[in-house]
Amino acid sequence: MSFVSFQKREITFKLVYYGPPLSGKTTNLELLHKVIPATERGDMTMLSTRQDRTLYFDFLPLQSNAIKGFVSKFQLYTVPGQPIYTETRRIVLNGVDGVVFVADSQWSEMEANTDSFENLKENLATDDVSLEDLPHILQFNKRDLPEIAPIHYLEFMLNRGEHRVPSFESVATEGTGIRESLNAMAKLVMARFIKEHKMEIGEVINREDLAVSDA
Repeated sequence: MSFVSFQKREITFKLVYYGPPLSGKTTNLELLHKVIPATERGDMTMLSTRQDRTLYFDFLPLQSNAIKGFVSKFQLYTVPGQPIYTETRRIVLNGVDGVVFVADSQWSEMEANTDSFENLKENLATDDVSLEDLPHILQFNKRDLPEIAPIHYLEFMLNRGEHRVPSFESVATEGTGIRESLNAMAKLVMARFIKEHKMEIGEVINREDLAVSDA
């Protein structure tokens, strides 16, 4: 849930990167942290687990002046992908404003993708939140590897709800598609906030606003 500080004139949004183990969630945040100028981001907080090299969660504020009169900040988190950490994932999802679901494009990971996607829905439901009502996008990662499913198959598996959501191809290890995914996610959560709170807005948020440009 977004937090508004009228004293500081700040609005803070929480974005969570979700997906199966080793799909590229952590790589997304690590690459974003590298390309965003140090003056525009905070330190990354890492909490590793013994069995999973994916980060427990990451904290990364971004700033934008797209909402008139306020500075918008984004907190980015990732969750551990292993099924045994479902309680941790529920905690990290608490108060989320938007979700980037990072799917592994390899044919061998199709079941893991669908299981994680269903797990996302289940964990949101524990807080009476429906994924259909929550801003979210899909990122089809690892498009550089052999033996990957075509985009239309991934769309069929994960994007066949009543309202289709934006999807992006990515190679997170090279930084391909990660900025586009983040910018799209930021647009969605800010548009929803503006609609719900009837706040004025300047130009639509863009890549420069988020300072997610090449270093």
